[in-house]
Amino acid sequence: MISRDLTFVLGGARSGKSLHAEQLASASTWPVTYIATARIGDDEFAARVARHRERRPAHWALFEAPLDLPHAVASLDKPGHCILIDCLTLWLANLLCPADGSPPLPDYPDRFAALEAALTQARSKIIVVSNEIGLGVVPLGAATRLYVDELGRLNQRIAAISTQATMMVAGLPLQLKQMSRA
Repeated sequence: MISRDLTFVLGGARSGKSLHAEQLASASTWPVTYIATARIGDDEFAARVARHRERRPAHWALFEAPLDLPHAVASLDKPGHCILIDCLTLWLANLLCPADGSPPLPDYPDRFAALEAALTQARSKIIVVSNEIGLGVVPLGAATRLYVDELGRLNQRIAAISTQATMMVAGLPLQLKQMSRA
């Protein structure tokens, strides 16, 4: 038996993963902190973020962590609290495609390890959202292949340490993993 409470919710675009994760956080009845990893780059994406904000309860705390997600988790972690991370997909995009157009951050593998450590040691209930993008064809460009490969690796790492994993398809949750907790 393990003591952590780590739920991993993944799925494709518009699969219902964020809404499902928000419902899980609400059902916890604990205070919730929503960690947003998005970096808003245009009006269309700003509108998407606004729709997410409108859907969330106003009493939830918000913490923005576009780059230092491991530190955010560690600093917010406490028993009797729920942390919802939405999402790993955008966090990885920020690491591999910095806003200033520079090459990928060279320490991104270390950030993966730091996130894994923070999640493994957490005392909060944690819900992590990510996209599953590896079900299609192999991308043509090297940068896109790197992104798809690294997100697949990151998703596998988080799934391995999760106590629960759910795949969302067309708004339906498919339970992939359910472990007993201490």
